[in-house]
Amino acid sequence: MRPVEILLVEDNPGDVRLTQEALKEGKLYNTLRIVHDGIEALAYLRCEGAYADVARPDLILLDLNLPRKDGREVLAEIKGDDKLKRIPVVVLTTSEAERDILHTYDLHANCYITKPVDLEQFIRIFQQIESFWLTIVKLPPF
Repeated sequence: MRPVEILLVEDNPGDVRLTQEALKEGKLYNTLRIVHDGIEALAYLRCEGAYADVARPDLILLDLNLPRKDGREVLAEIKGDDKLKRIPVVVLTTSEAERDILHTYDLHANCYITKPVDLEQFIRIFQQIESFWLTIVKLPPF
């Protein structure tokens, strides 16, 4: 069985480490790919340049506050692209602002999660993401 491909779009090294630790605690065989800004994320998803041979992700974990191209812009481009729009996008951010929540759902995010601050809660959130998105949900083939 092939690993579940997860693309993490995150510029904060601490959150990257927390995500890596949380996924190691999980039971699912996965490959975590990391990009650090919105432009890099879109290049990865479109298999451009250094990303010409990457596997398409089964799930995207997207921060909103990114350098070079904001996560909202990335989300809009993903959901506006016929080749990418079916990839589930989990917005994982520190913002609890109602306008951010509404705007990301208007852009067709699949879900919105506020990042917890401690490792134990972070691991619990990722176990739930893993359980729901990668075990229960039937993902679209590509």
